[in-house]
Amino acid sequence: MDLKDKLVSSFLAFENNVDVEHPVHDIRSEAIKNFEVKGFPDRKQEAWKYTSLNSLQKIDFSIFPKGINALEYKDVKQYFLHEIDTYKIVFIDGVYSSFLSETTHDGIDICLMSAALSKPMYKQIIDVYFNAVASKDESLTTLNTAFSKEGAYIYIPKNKMPKKPIEILHFATGNEAALLLQPRNLIIAEENAELQIIERHQSLTSNEVLTNCVTEIFAAKNAIVDYYKVQNDVKNASLIDNTYISQKSNSTVKVHTFSFGGKLTRNNLNYYQNGEYIDSTMKGVTILGEKQHVDHHTLVHHREPNCESHQDYKGIYGEKSIGVFNGKIIVDKIAQKTNAFQQNNNILISDKATINTKPQLEIFADDVKCSHGCTIGQLDEEALFYLQTRGIPKKEAAALLMYAFANNVLASVRIPELKLRINRLIANKLGVQLGFDL
Repeated sequence: MDLKDKLVSSFLAFENNVDVEHPVHDIRSEAIKNFEVKGFPDRKQEAWKYTSLNSLQKIDFSIFPKGINALEYKDVKQYFLHEIDTYKIVFIDGVYSSFLSETTHDGIDICLMSAALSKPMYKQIIDVYFNAVASKDESLTTLNTAFSKEGAYIYIPKNKMPKKPIEILHFATGNEAALLLQPRNLIIAEENAELQIIERHQSLTSNEVLTNCVTEIFAAKNAIVDYYKVQNDVKNASLIDNTYISQKSNSTVKVHTFSFGGKLTRNNLNYYQNGEYIDSTMKGVTILGEKQHVDHHTLVHHREPNCESHQDYKGIYGEKSIGVFNGKIIVDKIAQKTNAFQQNNNILISDKATINTKPQLEIFADDVKCSHGCTIGQLDEEALFYLQTRGIPKKEAAALLMYAFANNVLASVRIPELKLRINRLIANKLGVQLGFDL
């Protein structure tokens, strides 16, 4: 039995553990039918031309974890942003850990999807927002929808702001030989609300893990959302991250994606602008080695006039790693005065590394400022030689140039402690001690 058939047949067992009378289950049932028809994407589809899931489909993944696995804080402390106080929503093999978490219902809701789906007090919000912006056609999103049960539920009411950032952490213990996880996050920022979120998926052993995650973000009028994705997993961990964002007038949503580890990572980041004077920003730094593969797919759909979008992705690829960037901007006819910028710059530090980049613009308005560009190159030999003449060893000189290359992305990180953490991760990926406090 292949993975697709195993998932479809497992849906019956999944139904035994959820409320089939809940309206959301009708959405799940429709989604599994959709996935059964479409199956896993393959390279015949343009959007998956450079990323194959064939090897993952041959692995016998456990669909449901066998039991609750406890972890001590000392075992996973390094993955938390422990330098500052944060709210924490922690999952171990897909199961919520109350011991490691710190949630709240004090004027805001930072809690669990399972609670939001089961309690009548949340029904009105769930009816409005759940699966409202996520794709009904993308097969891996529909697969997640079919098995949606647990994840982070964050609701920030009008004019509210959490006192501290929110961390969403998913740990895989490796107690299963191979495990498939499908977290579902729902994040809602009402009018004038503001919040900061840090998300991380982390395997604790070398066992195979495939995470198929879907996050829906809704930003109402004047809301501000800062979302940071830290992807620095082990060699046998694969992540398919699907993020869908709906923005209303005057809102600002920024997503920073730092991709440093894992076997295969696919980031699908989709923005839909539903109002005027919206700011949509997506930035990323990718540093890969060995045979790692990272695929960034972005979409910004400008539906209303007087809005902006900014994309800036930097990639550094070594050894036999493969990078993919496909950025698409759509500007509707009504979306006059749009200002859309997209840039993808890449450095290959190995003759065997590969980057496939494809910026796209579909513009149907005539009064806009839209630009896109991509570069692929190597380190500047003259700059490298100059640093060496100043007494800096070649390895450290190359690291300094690569750090400078990625630094403008880091400049917009608004949590100082996270910025320091990312800098240290970059130094570690580059294999050097840069010699100063970043």
